[in-house]
Amino acid sequence: MAVDDCGAFIEKFLLQMSSPSDQLPLSGLTFAVKDIFDIEGYVAGFGNPEWLRTHPPANQTAPAVLTILRGGATCIGKTMMDEMAFSINGENFHYGTPQNPCASGRIPGGSSSGSGVAVAAKLVDFSLGTDTGGSVRVPASYCGVLGFRPSHGVVSTSGVIPMTQSFDTVGWFARDSAILKRVGWLLLHEPEVEHYKPTKVFIAEDCFKLLSSITSERLTQAFVSSVEKLFGGHLIKQISLGKYVEDKVPSLKHFTIEENDGYKHSIPSLAALVRSKRLLQRHEFKINHGEWVGSYSSHLGPGISEQILEFIREATDENIDLSRSIQIELREVLAALLEDFGVLAIPTVPGPPPKLNTDISEQFDFRAKAFSLLTIAAVSGVCQVSIPLGLYNGLPVSISLLAKHGSDGFLLNLVDCLYSTLKEEVEAIY
Repeated sequence: MAVDDCGAFIEKFLLQMSSPSDQLPLSGLTFAVKDIFDIEGYVAGFGNPEWLRTHPPANQTAPAVLTILRGGATCIGKTMMDEMAFSINGENFHYGTPQNPCASGRIPGGSSSGSGVAVAAKLVDFSLGTDTGGSVRVPASYCGVLGFRPSHGVVSTSGVIPMTQSFDTVGWFARDSAILKRVGWLLLHEPEVEHYKPTKVFIAEDCFKLLSSITSERLTQAFVSSVEKLFGGHLIKQISLGKYVEDKVPSLKHFTIEENDGYKHSIPSLAALVRSKRLLQRHEFKINHGEWVGSYSSHLGPGISEQILEFIREATDENIDLSRSIQIELREVLAALLEDFGVLAIPTVPGPPPKLNTDISEQFDFRAKAFSLLTIAAVSGVCQVSIPLGLYNGLPVSISLLAKHGSDGFLLNLVDCLYSTLKEEVEAIY
């Protein structure tokens, strides 16, 4: 899990703290940090040994990490990640692949692979990661733990190596919903609100049809039963999310194509969102890292090297403003749909984790569906939580809830309220 420990820094930091640790909200808890965050005196390695060699130690610690330390938690180390945060698989050529404790022989998911594995393996109580296009939500789903991607911009990304600033967020993992909530409220830097009851619960029926190896009814059964038991079935409504987005986000027409990139059972408007996001992502990634990649691409791992070089080669300045307009439009239409206390349920990913060392060409359809689902929150900037739903055929499955931008506190409260009942319903079904 750990590529470096942070002991000397932590000892120095604790000596400077004035509050007794037992009075702090996270006292007694341990955590780990993805190797993308600055820690004073250490180099953030960004998943690549050449990056580690060619960059200086940080002169200060990322605010998100400091917030957690000031909350009383103890950091035990930094965790493995995909090179340059450039994959959702979690496989690293240089350092190896963290073993998925929930699914032997399966990928752990990335790019925050080590952070997800550390929590699933019970090495720490919680961990910090980052999520640009799914890097917390995917490993949370594959490793059977809770994973939270906050609303874009509400948690500081200062002191975090950027991938694509328009989509980058600081996220976190936990096995326990109460810990997920405590960490979240600390990072949000806002007074805690008590509201937890949803006013509406939308099930995106078209998104659940993207599932590859489990029926939508099977995946949603425990969730629907839990909502009915706690809040009443009258709140639950079915929605065709793709049709809603198509009708309400007119700028997406520019990115809609008839063949839908050749994958099956696609949702055209969500596939268009992926294309729009990719355009802006290439543009910003090249600005951030194009020069370094140009000098050190030979030190990138096989497979990743070709993908990153192609990504930068295809970067363009065209239609960047249009992509940014789509971000604004999508956030507004989801806010109109969900209002302050509504949630949208979708699959986190289209199925259980793929096998280790599966050729990327064999994952084309699965990955295309995954990005269609993951891009909804990434482009709109809304908050999303991945919730484990136990094992199906021996492999972890999950569901995600999305709430409008800025409703992070409500979503954390809802998950904490829902989680124990949800686990009971899952056990009753499986």
